[in-house]
Amino acid sequence: MPYPADRKYTKDHEWIRIAGDTGEVGITDYAQQQLGDVVYVELPEVGRNVSAGESFGSIESVKAVSELFAPMSGEVVAVNDHLKGHPEVVNSDPHGTWMIKVRLAQPNDSGALLDSSQYQSHVG
Repeated sequence: MPYPADRKYTKDHEWIRIAGDTGEVGITDYAQQQLGDVVYVELPEVGRNVSAGESFGSIESVKAVSELFAPMSGEVVAVNDHLKGHPEVVNSDPHGTWMIKVRLAQPNDSGALLDSSQYQSHVG
């Protein structure tokens, strides 16, 4: 699956799609393949501040529990509550399923993140 060019990626396999001062965060197709069947997603409360690289929650599959890391710093303004009852959508549509929305502290500061071709190279 090609990695969409309209977002940035972390080496920890999260993506962020920035629109204005807000970013939607999810996990990549590579991440969901490594995890296997996702059975639970733990997400933060709205209003929580997250720092780039900091854990904001976890994702649990039949194989493992993995932390989720914030690609950029900001305040959580929305959480995808649909995932509480339907965590498996992360497997079927990883690039179409956001987990949190963050009002970004510095929307133009995505310099440490990878573009789609850099991420593709990172995962091989």
